[in-house]
Amino acid sequence: MKLLRERARVCAQVRQFFDSRGFVEVVTPVMVPSPGLDLHLDAFEVADGVAAAPRWLITSPEYQMKRLLADGWTLIYQMAPCFRRHELGTWHNPEFTMLEWYRAHPEIERVMADTEQLVAKVTGGEVRLGDRIVQAQPPFERLPVCEAFARFARWSVEETLEAASRDDERYFRTLVDHVEPGLEKLDHAVFLVDFPASQASLARRKPSDPQLAERFELYVAGVELCNGFGELVDPVEQRERLVREQHERRRKGLAVYPIDERFLQALSLVPPSAGNALGFDRLVALTCGASGIAAAMAFTVDEL
Repeated sequence: MKLLRERARVCAQVRQFFDSRGFVEVVTPVMVPSPGLDLHLDAFEVADGVAAAPRWLITSPEYQMKRLLADGWTLIYQMAPCFRRHELGTWHNPEFTMLEWYRAHPEIERVMADTEQLVAKVTGGEVRLGDRIVQAQPPFERLPVCEAFARFARWSVEETLEAASRDDERYFRTLVDHVEPGLEKLDHAVFLVDFPASQASLARRKPSDPQLAERFELYVAGVELCNGFGELVDPVEQRERLVREQHERRRKGLAVYPIDERFLQALSLVPPSAGNALGFDRLVALTCGASGIAAAMAFTVDEL
């Protein structure tokens, strides 16, 4: 039986959570001129003839929501349908729902506090998976990425930073084979924080250590629930990063998407901000003790 009533309840709780804190719910387009250039995400192109120029379905509403920040909106959220090619599995589906929100002016810790408070509210402070209980009461542990690689893979800080910047495949293989299984065994929710700067193309660098970026991910029972940033708002540096990612996608034989010029033009007007993108289907599944997102969705791609 699908968890549709439970999904509706969580959806109502999410809206109440943000509405009570002064956020405005927004809706942005799903068909856009650039889906972003993240090396690890591939987009669906819309059929020719729909628009004057090529269009893609969004992998995230991030660019458009940041343009709203540039227009003066300071507290915004949405639950957006998102689309990513080649993502299919227990916790993945090519079409899914993203809960994304932004705060203008706060430090990244404020958005992390939003995250742990929201997860605690929705789950009741614990996630039950069979006989297992994972605590989800704030505050959640903050675990720097380099410390996580040291704890679970016995890597030094230097080895982690070197692999992150020069051997992407080795970095992610170790993350998947050693770090994430280590996080899965923890009996509490944990934030991975202080990512290598090379692994955060849209996040600002930490002022105290430019080798690291203001990025966090929340893991609950080994499931990556969200990806948050202290947002990069320097259009010059952002353009340089996007151009590098275009070159890298071309080098790897991946589809190369255009740079969204309106996004870059707006970026200089975006105040210091922080935001988060949270997998809503995953949140519902964990809240209900399901072993994957299929039960939390009316239909997965395999059911169409």
